[in-house]
Amino acid sequence: MFSSKHAAHLVPPLFEQDAADDFHRSGRTISLAVSPRGDGVAIYASPNTLQLQNVSYPKAQTIYLANRLRAPLSERRVFITDTSVIFAAVQNLTKVSRAKDVEIVQNDEARRAICKLTNDYVNFCKECCLYASQNISRPEPLQFDPDHYRCLWTSFSLFAVLYTPEPGFDDAPVGDDLMEWLNTHYVQPSTQEGDGLSSQERPWEDPAFWSYLTRTSLRGLTKASVFFLNVLSKHPSTYLQSLAQQLSPLLTNHPRLSQFSAEKDFAVASRRWKDKVKTLRLELDRVPESERDDGFENWWDRFSDIVGVLEGQEDVIKRVCTELGADWKEVCCVWGIFVDTRLRRHDLPDIVAQVLDEMPLDPTDREDMVHSALFLGRPTQALAEAAQLDIWLAAHLADLMEPIELIDSEPDDSDLSSRQHYILAYAEYLRTDPALWRITVDYMYSCGPVGRGMADQVLMRVPLRLEAPKDADAAGEEAARIRAGHLAGVLKDVNETCFEHQREEIRRMVCRIAAQSFIREKAYGLAISYCTSAEDWAGLGRVVDLVLEEYIAQGPEQFARLVANIAPSLHSLRTEAGTKIPAPGVFLHRLMFAVRFAEFHQRRASGDGQGAAFDVVAMFREDITPKSWWAVLLCDSLELLQNGGSTFFTSTDACLLIQKLEEIQIAVVQGAAEDYLPILCRVTKRGEKHALQRLEVVRLSLARYYARCGAIGVGGRPSGWNY
Repeated sequence: MFSSKHAAHLVPPLFEQDAADDFHRSGRTISLAVSPRGDGVAIYASPNTLQLQNVSYPKAQTIYLANRLRAPLSERRVFITDTSVIFAAVQNLTKVSRAKDVEIVQNDEARRAICKLTNDYVNFCKECCLYASQNISRPEPLQFDPDHYRCLWTSFSLFAVLYTPEPGFDDAPVGDDLMEWLNTHYVQPSTQEGDGLSSQERPWEDPAFWSYLTRTSLRGLTKASVFFLNVLSKHPSTYLQSLAQQLSPLLTNHPRLSQFSAEKDFAVASRRWKDKVKTLRLELDRVPESERDDGFENWWDRFSDIVGVLEGQEDVIKRVCTELGADWKEVCCVWGIFVDTRLRRHDLPDIVAQVLDEMPLDPTDREDMVHSALFLGRPTQALAEAAQLDIWLAAHLADLMEPIELIDSEPDDSDLSSRQHYILAYAEYLRTDPALWRITVDYMYSCGPVGRGMADQVLMRVPLRLEAPKDADAAGEEAARIRAGHLAGVLKDVNETCFEHQREEIRRMVCRIAAQSFIREKAYGLAISYCTSAEDWAGLGRVVDLVLEEYIAQGPEQFARLVANIAPSLHSLRTEAGTKIPAPGVFLHRLMFAVRFAEFHQRRASGDGQGAAFDVVAMFREDITPKSWWAVLLCDSLELLQNGGSTFFTSTDACLLIQKLEEIQIAVVQGAAEDYLPILCRVTKRGEKHALQRLEVVRLSLARYYARCGAIGVGGRPSGWNY
């Protein structure tokens, strides 16, 4: 992984070495833009505004895209995705515990759950390590080598051993657990060594024999030790034969805590076993000096080292481990088996510090640094070292450390706790792959107000991909489902994420963004639906204005087609008025006018004059027609008035139309033409004078129509004008 100390190199270079002055004289400088969606930056050459004029350079410029961190690929992506499931389970556990006012560290059930989840992490690290170690063909190369995942496995496994034991075992001796950890992750001696020695008739003549036997005894590998001790029955020294026969049952019957139901019984058995070791030491010391060498090796010294280990002699253990090439970890693990069989976890830091004074660790080995901090009981230091090894390790260790009170949960000056610092650092790494946005926001939302603010910004920038791509069937199907009124694809995922984390304001913001996408496609029905979902009433008003603009620009036929999908949204607004925040009347009336106006034109075009006339009168009576559209509606009604064979309006209806026309003309005389005539002027693409002429035609037609109504008695004759 990259860190802040790594440099990125532009390829091909913007300019050659020693050519910086030429680049500067060309009138250019280097600029960059930070990605709003991830950790990337775009680097490019741009004009230098401080430079003198009349400079020339190629207009086509290369844009370099770079990331401070490498985006997860291949097996790393699978590893991140799988372990995020465990992270979610930890968050759920802590959430439930808080709701019940339960402290995890003091509740056996919760601690048992933490132990199980910790082991889940360990197993995932193990599986990834084993997968990366396989010599198989892969669709793409590994991003991290097997040794990297081995480091994660050993570190998480050590954390599990030292800090998340099963309830009731916190104060139990830790020696057996540490030895099991050592034998699992640092296998010594190798199987190949044992196979090589076992194939020999006189293996004690091999220089590696005693090292192998000492290591198996040190590690508690009883079967291998007993096998080679039995081989010594053929050794020419009768002393060694006898001693080997006595040592074999000692190793086989070495008491282990797991074999006893009570620690007291284990302690008694350990003391008795130590007494037998002392007896063996006495037998060993009786071997004459002249019989201690077989011509190949001073077998007595080597045998004495093994007995010294069993006796728990500290100096012997340290010396033997050094000679075998073992490090401080092996000494510490052996300590709890032979030196202090009742060694507790809280006693371990003092022992480790003592060992490290004599066997210092390698400060350049990140894995060793993490292990030493865990052994020394320094969780804060362990996290700092883990972050250098892999930010994934630091984040997930910190997430487990806080609920069991290994690190402080109080925020610092940046309003972030130690856990939140590492979780957000890991989330920033995840942002290098925008496709991992779901996992990214899950981590961010677990980090208080600061994390929630960061996650909100990520969600608002997720590409919704609402446009139907031509070359992707699955994506095209999702787009079709969205256009059919269903939540699908990324939009559905974002909506569910907002619901899960109770981010209603962000859900509304995303709905506004979706509405803008539909507006660009002129899918006004969907745009209105999403504005309504976002309770964006001003946005709803803008959509209605754009719909009406379609009438002005394209005419009634195209306008009616576009509005056809809006009617369901209007019905939805009316039915949900009692259960949700109702739309303000001004916006609802504008939407009602657009729908009714489109229906009027549909009926008029299909020959339903009576229905069209009813729509005109209803729009005026229900007062949903904006005054700026009165003149347009009256002009569009002209053909219904001039249809000599039919009377679609009653005389009362005609009076209403005359009343509206009179109001327009009085306003024009009083200088308020801007309130009534601009839309008609735009529709006719002529000026105010022409608009007034059109209204005069309407006046004459209304007068004739009213007169005809009186002659034939349609709708009754009123006694006068009812203004």
